[in-house]
Amino acid sequence: MDHDNLIACHECDTLFRKPRLVGRTSARCPRCGATLCRGVSRNLDSICAMTLAALITFVIAQGFPIVELETNGITSQTTLFGALIALWDEDMQIVAVMVFCSTILFPLTELVALLYVLVPLRAGYVPAAFNRVLRAIQFVRPWGMIEVFMLGVLITIVKMVSLARVIPEAALFAFGTLTLMFAVVVTFDPRVLWDLADELGDRSQRPLPRTSADSAAAALGTQAGPPAPADLPTAPTVPPDAASTATQPSLPPGAPPASHRG
Repeated sequence: MDHDNLIACHECDTLFRKPRLVGRTSARCPRCGATLCRGVSRNLDSICAMTLAALITFVIAQGFPIVELETNGITSQTTLFGALIALWDEDMQIVAVMVFCSTILFPLTELVALLYVLVPLRAGYVPAAFNRVLRAIQFVRPWGMIEVFMLGVLITIVKMVSLARVIPEAALFAFGTLTLMFAVVVTFDPRVLWDLADELGDRSQRPLPRTSADSAAAALGTQAGPPAPADLPTAPTVPPDAASTATQPSLPPGAPPASHRG
């Protein structure tokens, strides 16, 4: 049995041969009815472009202020990283670490890891540490909470309108766009990349097609003459007695032996 072409049901652990799905079809477990895998588009151009755009938007969201507050002639504005420093200074280290991981570390890790595997697969080869990177993506994906952070910012803005003048900055719009982009990126199933990596691995093990240069080299080899003596088969060795008898001509029975001249 080919152990590389098996898939296990996540609900009842039943093993099946992995089907090749075309389009938007899906395979279900006949025992419990759970979805085994779904067929998605194997064109990586769109998801690669969306991931790269999300990474650029992420950098913009981190580098610019989110909102600007103006009250009694006093204006203040801060970035997300500045808000984390303020939480840390207010002795809320646990909250600061949680916000840092869910809004900066885990989303950035997912975007960089996706680009790390998508770009080489588009080029036709499997990158190093491919399995570990995909497992890291599946681990950090549930912990990225950009949309939760965006919802909290909007609620805070609505409550602060009655107390101060709130001016949205570039990072607020960047976070809104990033939320929509992450909604598209998260819909991409990383298990498709496993199938593509398996196909590329099988393709690399096949013999390469013969080119015109290979044919010309073979033709020159045939015109060079017979192979070198080292490539020829070795003659069998014969004992000395057998060699002397083999050189003498055979005589009829009863005839005297031939005389030898000095």
